[in-house]
Amino acid sequence: MARPLRLGTRGSPLALWQAEMVADALRAAHGWPTYAVEIVPIRTTGDKVQDRALAEIGGKALWTKELDRALLDHEIDFAVHSMKDVETIRPPEIVIAAMPPRADTRDRLIGADSLAALPANARVGTSSPRRAAQVRRARPDARILLFRGNVDTRLRKLAEGEADATLLAAAGLDRLGRGDIGVALDDLLPAPAQGAVGIEARAGDLETLALLAAIDHDPTSACVLAERALLFALGADCHSPVAALARVDGTHIQLRAEILSEDGTLCEAGESRFAIGDDTAPAALARDLLGRAAPALRALFAA
Repeated sequence: MARPLRLGTRGSPLALWQAEMVADALRAAHGWPTYAVEIVPIRTTGDKVQDRALAEIGGKALWTKELDRALLDHEIDFAVHSMKDVETIRPPEIVIAAMPPRADTRDRLIGADSLAALPANARVGTSSPRRAAQVRRARPDARILLFRGNVDTRLRKLAEGEADATLLAAAGLDRLGRGDIGVALDDLLPAPAQGAVGIEARAGDLETLALLAAIDHDPTSACVLAERALLFALGADCHSPVAALARVDGTHIQLRAEILSEDGTLCEAGESRFAIGDDTAPAALARDLLGRAAPALRALFAA
Protein backbone atom coordinates (compact mmCIF):
# COMPACT_ATOMS: atom_id res chain seq x y z
CA MET A 1 0.00 0.00 0.00
CA ALA A 2 1.56 3.27 -1.15
CA ARG A 3 -0.17 5.35 1.55
CA PRO A 4 -2.69 4.88 4.33
CA LEU A 5 -6.36 4.64 3.46
CA ARG A 6 -8.04 7.79 4.78
CA LEU A 7 -11.24 7.13 6.71
CA GLY A 8 -13.53 10.14 7.09
CA THR A 9 -15.84 10.44 10.07
CA ARG A 10 -17.69 12.89 12.24
CA GLY A 11 -15.78 13.88 15.34
CA SER A 12 -18.26 12.92 18.07
CA PRO A 13 -17.14 10.25 20.57
CA LEU A 14 -19.59 7.73 19.11
CA ALA A 15 -18.58 8.46 15.52
CA LEU A 16 -14.90 8.10 16.39
CA TRP A 17 -15.62 4.80 18.16
CA GLN A 18 -17.39 3.53 15.05
CA ALA A 19 -14.53 4.68 12.85
CA GLU A 20 -11.99 2.85 15.02
CA MET A 21 -14.17 -0.27 14.88
CA VAL A 22 -14.19 -0.18 11.08
CA ALA A 23 -10.46 0.56 10.91
CA ASP A 24 -9.70 -2.36 13.23
CA ALA A 25 -11.92 -4.68 11.18
CA LEU A 26 -10.11 -3.70 7.97
CA ARG A 27 -6.70 -4.18 9.54
CA ALA A 28 -7.70 -7.60 10.83
CA ALA A 29 -9.27 -8.69 7.52
CA HIS A 30 -6.21 -7.74 5.47
CA GLY A 31 -3.42 -8.26 7.99
CA TRP A 32 -2.52 -4.57 7.90
CA PRO A 33 -0.48 -2.61 10.47
CA THR A 34 -2.09 0.17 12.48
CA TYR A 35 -0.83 2.94 10.19
CA ALA A 36 -2.53 1.43 7.14
CA VAL A 37 -5.78 3.26 8.01
CA GLU A 38 -5.75 6.93 8.98
CA ILE A 39 -8.84 8.39 10.66
CA VAL A 40 -9.74 11.90 9.45
CA PRO A 41 -12.34 13.67 11.67
CA ILE A 42 -14.56 16.13 9.81
CA ARG A 43 -16.94 18.48 11.62
CA THR A 44 -20.42 18.48 10.08
CA THR A 45 -23.15 21.11 10.12
CA GLY A 46 -25.25 18.75 12.23
CA ASP A 47 -22.56 18.86 14.90
CA LYS A 48 -22.34 22.66 14.80
CA VAL A 49 -26.06 23.51 15.01
CA GLN A 50 -27.55 22.08 18.19
CA ASP A 51 -30.49 24.36 19.02
CA ARG A 52 -32.92 23.39 16.25
CA ALA A 53 -34.47 20.18 14.97
CA LEU A 54 -32.72 18.64 11.98
CA ALA A 55 -35.90 18.82 9.92
CA GLU A 56 -35.85 22.61 10.23
CA ILE A 57 -32.28 23.11 9.02
CA GLY A 58 -31.71 20.62 6.23
CA GLY A 59 -32.42 17.13 7.50
CA LYS A 60 -30.04 14.19 7.44
CA ALA A 61 -27.78 15.84 4.86
CA LEU A 62 -26.38 17.90 7.73
CA TRP A 63 -24.58 14.75 8.91
CA THR A 64 -23.26 13.76 5.50
CA LYS A 65 -22.67 16.68 3.16
CA GLU A 66 -19.21 17.62 4.48
CA LEU A 67 -18.10 13.98 4.36
CA ASP A 68 -19.56 13.66 0.85
CA ARG A 69 -17.59 16.70 -0.28
CA ALA A 70 -14.36 15.37 1.23
CA LEU A 71 -14.94 12.01 -0.44
CA LEU A 72 -15.69 13.46 -3.87
CA ASP A 73 -12.72 15.86 -3.56
CA HIS A 74 -10.44 12.87 -2.81
CA GLU A 75 -9.54 14.22 0.63
CA ILE A 76 -10.65 10.88 2.10
CA ASP A 77 -10.96 7.41 0.57
CA PHE A 78 -14.09 6.27 2.38
CA ALA A 79 -16.50 7.49 5.05
CA VAL A 80 -18.17 5.83 8.02
CA HIS A 81 -21.71 6.77 9.06
CA SER A 82 -24.45 5.69 11.41
CA MET A 83 -26.77 4.35 8.72
CA LYS A 84 -29.91 5.79 10.28
CA ASP A 85 -28.40 9.26 9.64
CA VAL A 86 -27.82 8.69 5.90
CA GLU A 87 -30.37 10.03 3.41
CA THR A 88 -32.13 7.45 1.27
CA ILE A 89 -31.19 9.31 -1.93
CA ARG A 90 -27.42 9.56 -2.26
CA PRO A 91 -25.17 11.16 -4.88
CA PRO A 92 -24.70 8.74 -7.79
CA GLU A 93 -20.91 9.02 -7.41
CA ILE A 94 -21.09 7.53 -3.89
CA VAL A 95 -22.07 3.96 -2.99
CA ILE A 96 -22.60 2.01 0.20
CA ALA A 97 -19.61 -0.33 0.11
CA ALA A 98 -20.07 -2.40 3.28
CA MET A 99 -21.80 -2.73 6.63
CA PRO A 100 -20.26 -4.59 9.59
CA PRO A 101 -22.55 -6.72 11.79
CA ARG A 102 -25.43 -4.70 13.22
CA ALA A 103 -25.60 -3.95 16.93
CA ASP A 104 -28.66 -3.80 19.22
CA THR A 105 -31.48 -2.14 17.29
CA ARG A 106 -33.59 -1.12 20.27
CA ASP A 107 -34.16 2.21 21.99
CA ARG A 108 -33.45 2.62 25.67
CA LEU A 109 -35.64 4.75 27.91
CA ILE A 110 -33.65 6.70 30.49
CA GLY A 111 -35.47 8.21 33.43
CA ALA A 112 -38.22 5.62 33.98
CA ASP A 113 -38.67 1.85 33.89
CA SER A 114 -41.21 2.03 31.07
CA LEU A 115 -43.31 4.53 29.15
CA ALA A 116 -46.24 3.58 31.37
CA ALA A 117 -44.16 4.41 34.44
CA LEU A 118 -43.46 7.98 33.34
CA PRO A 119 -45.00 10.58 35.67
CA ALA A 120 -48.11 12.41 34.53
CA ASN A 121 -47.36 15.10 31.95
CA ALA A 122 -43.76 13.90 31.77
CA ARG A 123 -41.26 15.98 29.83
CA VAL A 124 -39.54 13.68 27.33
CA GLY A 125 -36.50 14.99 25.50
CA THR A 126 -35.89 13.87 21.92
CA SER A 127 -35.14 15.31 18.49
CA SER A 128 -36.60 12.30 16.66
CA PRO A 129 -40.07 12.67 15.10
CA ARG A 130 -40.40 8.88 15.23
CA ARG A 131 -39.62 8.67 18.96
CA ALA A 132 -41.82 11.67 19.70
CA ALA A 133 -44.79 10.13 17.86
CA GLN A 134 -44.33 6.75 19.54
CA VAL A 135 -44.11 8.34 22.99
CA ARG A 136 -47.21 10.45 22.33
CA ARG A 137 -49.07 7.39 21.08
CA ALA A 138 -48.30 5.50 24.30
CA ARG A 139 -48.57 8.56 26.56
CA PRO A 140 -50.73 11.34 25.09
CA ASP A 141 -50.07 13.43 28.21
CA ALA A 142 -46.31 13.54 27.59
CA ARG A 143 -44.68 16.81 26.59
CA ILE A 144 -41.93 16.51 23.99
CA LEU A 145 -38.89 18.77 24.35
CA LEU A 146 -36.14 19.21 21.75
CA PHE A 147 -33.01 17.29 22.79
CA ARG A 148 -30.02 17.61 20.43
CA GLY A 149 -26.37 16.78 20.94
CA ASN A 150 -24.20 13.73 21.41
CA VAL A 151 -24.89 11.05 24.01
CA ASP A 152 -23.02 12.82 26.82
CA THR A 153 -24.77 16.11 26.08
CA ARG A 154 -28.21 14.51 26.22
CA LEU A 155 -27.42 12.63 29.42
CA ARG A 156 -26.13 15.86 30.98
CA LYS A 157 -29.31 17.71 30.02
CA LEU A 158 -31.35 14.94 31.62
CA ALA A 159 -29.24 14.97 34.80
CA GLU A 160 -29.65 18.75 35.03
CA GLY A 161 -33.44 18.36 35.04
CA GLU A 162 -34.23 19.72 31.59
CA ALA A 163 -36.47 16.68 31.04
CA ASP A 164 -37.88 13.78 33.01
CA ALA A 165 -36.78 11.15 30.50
CA THR A 166 -35.15 10.64 27.13
CA LEU A 167 -34.67 7.84 24.62
CA LEU A 168 -31.32 6.87 23.13
CA ALA A 169 -30.21 4.09 20.81
CA ALA A 170 -29.01 1.04 22.72
CA ALA A 171 -26.24 0.54 20.15
CA GLY A 172 -24.71 3.95 20.83
CA LEU A 173 -24.86 3.49 24.58
CA ASP A 174 -23.26 0.05 24.32
CA ARG A 175 -20.48 1.30 22.05
CA LEU A 176 -19.64 4.06 24.53
CA GLY A 177 -19.52 1.68 27.48
CA ARG A 178 -22.90 2.86 28.81
CA GLY A 179 -24.75 -0.42 28.42
CA ASP A 180 -25.98 -0.26 32.01
CA ILE A 181 -27.97 2.93 31.39
CA GLY A 182 -31.68 2.87 30.69
CA VAL A 183 -34.27 0.19 29.97
CA ALA A 184 -34.50 -1.44 26.55
CA LEU A 185 -37.93 -1.01 24.94
CA ASP A 186 -38.62 -4.32 23.20
CA ASP A 187 -42.07 -3.31 21.95
CA LEU A 188 -40.98 -0.07 20.24
CA LEU A 189 -39.99 -0.44 16.58
CA PRO A 190 -36.71 1.43 15.94
CA ALA A 191 -35.72 3.85 13.23
CA PRO A 192 -34.85 2.24 9.91
CA ALA A 193 -31.16 1.20 9.92
CA GLN A 194 -30.77 1.82 13.67
CA GLY A 195 -27.75 0.03 15.12
CA ALA A 196 -26.02 -0.30 11.73
CA VAL A 197 -22.77 1.34 10.65
CA GLY A 198 -22.30 2.00 6.95
CA ILE A 199 -19.15 2.53 4.90
CA GLU A 200 -19.36 4.64 1.75
CA ALA A 201 -16.81 5.10 -1.02
CA ARG A 202 -16.59 6.57 -4.50
CA ALA A 203 -18.45 4.46 -7.03
CA GLY A 204 -15.48 4.44 -9.40
CA ASP A 205 -12.85 3.51 -6.82
CA LEU A 206 -12.91 -0.23 -7.50
CA GLU A 207 -9.75 -0.96 -5.53
CA THR A 208 -11.10 0.59 -2.32
CA LEU A 209 -14.51 -1.00 -2.85
CA ALA A 210 -12.88 -4.45 -3.09
CA LEU A 211 -10.94 -3.86 0.12
CA LEU A 212 -14.07 -2.71 1.98
CA ALA A 213 -16.13 -5.67 0.76
CA ALA A 214 -14.02 -7.92 2.98
CA ILE A 215 -15.80 -6.62 6.10
CA ASP A 216 -19.36 -6.56 4.76
CA HIS A 217 -21.87 -8.59 6.79
CA ASP A 218 -24.42 -9.90 4.28
CA PRO A 219 -27.41 -10.25 6.68
CA THR A 220 -26.93 -6.71 7.99
CA SER A 221 -26.65 -5.26 4.51
CA ALA A 222 -29.73 -7.14 3.30
CA CYS A 223 -31.85 -5.96 6.23
CA VAL A 224 -30.71 -2.35 6.22
CA LEU A 225 -31.13 -2.03 2.46
CA ALA A 226 -34.68 -3.41 2.79
CA GLU A 227 -35.49 -0.83 5.47
CA ARG A 228 -34.01 1.96 3.36
CA ALA A 229 -35.98 0.77 0.32
CA LEU A 230 -39.16 1.07 2.40
CA LEU A 231 -38.19 4.62 3.39
CA PHE A 232 -37.53 5.53 -0.23
CA ALA A 233 -40.86 4.10 -1.39
CA LEU A 234 -42.73 5.99 1.33
CA GLY A 235 -41.15 9.26 0.25
CA ALA A 236 -40.26 9.81 3.89
CA ASP A 237 -38.19 12.76 5.08
CA CYS A 238 -37.06 14.07 8.47
CA HIS A 239 -40.62 15.22 9.25
CA SER A 240 -42.11 11.74 8.64
CA PRO A 241 -42.33 9.45 11.69
CA VAL A 242 -41.36 5.98 10.41
CA ALA A 243 -40.23 2.86 12.25
CA ALA A 244 -38.98 -0.30 10.59
CA LEU A 245 -37.02 -3.42 11.42
CA ALA A 246 -35.96 -6.26 9.12
CA ARG A 247 -34.58 -9.61 10.25
CA VAL A 248 -33.15 -12.49 8.25
CA ASP A 249 -35.17 -15.69 8.54
CA GLY A 250 -33.34 -18.39 6.62
CA THR A 251 -33.42 -17.35 2.97
CA HIS A 252 -36.06 -14.70 3.62
CA ILE A 253 -36.41 -11.30 5.27
CA GLN A 254 -39.17 -10.45 7.72
CA LEU A 255 -39.82 -6.69 7.53
CA ARG A 256 -42.04 -4.92 10.08
CA ALA A 257 -42.91 -1.25 9.74
CA GLU A 258 -45.20 1.48 11.00
CA ILE A 259 -45.96 5.04 9.97
CA LEU A 260 -47.35 7.56 12.44
CA SER A 261 -48.73 11.05 12.57
CA GLU A 262 -46.58 13.55 14.41
CA ASP A 263 -48.88 13.54 17.45
CA GLY A 264 -49.10 9.73 17.49
CA THR A 265 -52.88 9.64 17.13
CA LEU A 266 -52.73 8.01 13.69
CA CYS A 267 -50.74 4.86 12.99
CA GLU A 268 -50.61 2.14 10.36
CA ALA A 269 -48.49 -0.96 10.87
CA GLY A 270 -47.72 -3.93 8.69
CA GLU A 271 -45.18 -6.59 7.86
CA SER A 272 -43.97 -8.61 4.92
CA ARG A 273 -41.89 -11.76 4.43
CA PHE A 274 -39.95 -12.03 1.19
CA ALA A 275 -36.88 -13.63 -0.34
CA ILE A 276 -33.53 -11.96 0.23
CA GLY A 277 -32.79 -9.89 -2.85
CA ASP A 278 -36.44 -9.14 -3.66
CA ASP A 279 -36.12 -5.41 -4.29
CA THR A 280 -39.86 -4.93 -4.92
CA ALA A 281 -41.24 -6.21 -1.61
CA PRO A 282 -40.34 -3.19 0.62
CA ALA A 283 -42.07 -0.86 -1.85
CA ALA A 284 -45.15 -3.10 -1.84
CA LEU A 285 -45.29 -2.87 1.95
CA ALA A 286 -44.95 0.92 1.71
CA ARG A 287 -47.89 1.06 -0.73
CA ASP A 288 -49.96 -1.10 1.61
CA LEU A 289 -49.28 1.17 4.59
CA LEU A 290 -50.10 4.32 2.63
CA GLY A 291 -53.16 2.72 1.08
CA ARG A 292 -54.61 2.07 4.52
CA ALA A 293 -53.54 5.40 6.01
CA ALA A 294 -55.91 8.25 6.76
CA PRO A 295 -55.44 11.29 4.49
CA ALA A 296 -53.79 13.30 7.27
CA LEU A 297 -51.25 10.53 7.83
CA ARG A 298 -50.66 9.91 4.13
CA ALA A 299 -49.99 13.64 3.65
CA LEU A 300 -46.78 13.32 5.71
CA PHE A 301 -45.24 11.23 2.94
CA ALA A 302 -44.32 12.23 -0.58
CA ALA A 303 -44.87 8.85 -2.27
